[in-house]
Amino acid sequence: MTWDSIIQRESTTEISRSARNDSTRGSAPRELTYLEAIRDALQYEMRRDARVLIMGEDVGVFGGAFKVTDGLFQEFGQERVIDTPMAELCMVGAATGMAFMGLRPVVEMQFADFISTAFDSIVQYAATNHYRWNEPVPWVIRAPGGGGLRGGPFHSQNPEAWFVHAPGLKVVTPATPADARGLLLSAIRDPNPVIYFEYKSLYRSIRGTVPEGENGIVPIGKANIARSGTDLSIITYGAPLHEALKAAEELARENFKVEVLDLRTLKPLDTDAIFETTRKTSKVLIVHEANLTCGVGAEISALISQHAFEFLDAPIMRLAAPDIPPPYAPILEDASRPNKEKILQAARKLLAY
Repeated sequence: MTWDSIIQRESTTEISRSARNDSTRGSAPRELTYLEAIRDALQYEMRRDARVLIMGEDVGVFGGAFKVTDGLFQEFGQERVIDTPMAELCMVGAATGMAFMGLRPVVEMQFADFISTAFDSIVQYAATNHYRWNEPVPWVIRAPGGGGLRGGPFHSQNPEAWFVHAPGLKVVTPATPADARGLLLSAIRDPNPVIYFEYKSLYRSIRGTVPEGENGIVPIGKANIARSGTDLSIITYGAPLHEALKAAEELARENFKVEVLDLRTLKPLDTDAIFETTRKTSKVLIVHEANLTCGVGAEISALISQHAFEFLDAPIMRLAAPDIPPPYAPILEDASRPNKEKILQAARKLLAY
């Protein structure tokens, strides 16, 4: 059976089933974990659009290494939830070919660290294809990254800066359940290749209100003010957002009003939001879990220095992991990751400047 026949067979039934499901659901938002929100987005898009499929290692019968795709194989079958060999380069190459044929594949990297195996397929080919011959490549790579689960150097990396540097890619980094769903919906529908970095430490540790159906779609390239303030701006994304909010809450008890800007998208960056929060507070602390050198924080710092320097009342500060592989030992891993106490120390230094 060809993909064309599958699409013709399923497009009407899938979309009508989605419409029926949406009509029977209530409009009240739900409380979901970060993991459940990702699964909900995948299920919703697969019901809505028969071109959407999932592929990756153990995503089918097993339901994924972290059970993100649990239940989708049973609903959509092996033609749309495809278990692949341990060959990331081939997975992405196949996804690019599928995208050329009109499909919208979602590739799961079991861990974001393994994405380096597929670097050539992503950066050298898929990312440049629209520029080279005007052909869109509408795939998504889900890349579970970050530490906190004692995975060591091969299962805890944050390689987002590699792909922010590559022209032709979009990079998103949701930090809340609502954004996890809303950004994944946007990523799947985008005609460009999108790297979707999700954080393993957030899978089951946070819950939040998540809209249903077409509600709550989060546009790519739009940051969010997670907390308003006037004394200091903390610019962050992903898992460190929650540590930044804890630090801001503690500083509020000391009568400091700290603004927390959640970037949500790393490429394209919402530079308007970055410059606006800089103008508002005049002091900026940038926090990310990836290691410091040439990280996303360096680009943000350079942009502020070039375009909003006159609004600064203190040097821009960056807080990130040291330039080492993520450690195995729990005490060393905890020492290497940004947390509330480190953010508080850096924020107080800036506030006193």
